[in-house]
Amino acid sequence: MMKRILVATDGSEPAAQAVAFGVELAAEHSAELVFVHVVPAVDLVPVMGFNLGGAFPHEPSVEDRALLEDAAAVAEEQGVVSTSMLLKGDTVDEIVAYADSHDVDLIVVGSRGHGAIASALLGSVSRGVLSESKRPVLVIQGASLARPAEAAGRTGVGLGF
Repeated sequence: MMKRILVATDGSEPAAQAVAFGVELAAEHSAELVFVHVVPAVDLVPVMGFNLGGAFPHEPSVEDRALLEDAAAVAEEQGVVSTSMLLKGDTVDEIVAYADSHDVDLIVVGSRGHGAIASALLGSVSRGVLSESKRPVLVIQGASLARPAEAAGRTGVGLGF
């Protein structure tokens, strides 16, 4: 049984589809839903086009918080209670570490495929989470958002929860 679902968002269209899918999945399983967004620990400031300016601590912005608020609003519209976490550091490491420390049953991320050939390749974050996580990971492919039951049926493999 699925009790806790983590959905990573970065504001992209694939992430928005992952949010929608995660919300629907949480509703179907009466699961706890957690949205995470990861910001870098530092910002590199280039000087005259070169990375010689140095690194400064990244201060989470209004936009960073708005991504999580938007995801929570999607959940609320569907009657799903969610929590949100703004994490700081390496995106893949932070998503996997948070999932492990909070015992999530499923990580949902969006894919970043562009074009016919590139769409077969996963984005670096989704690929990294897939390779680093010991937990189940569901990668939502760009333009095809289907209902969770339909997606499981299409692959021929159930989600197993």
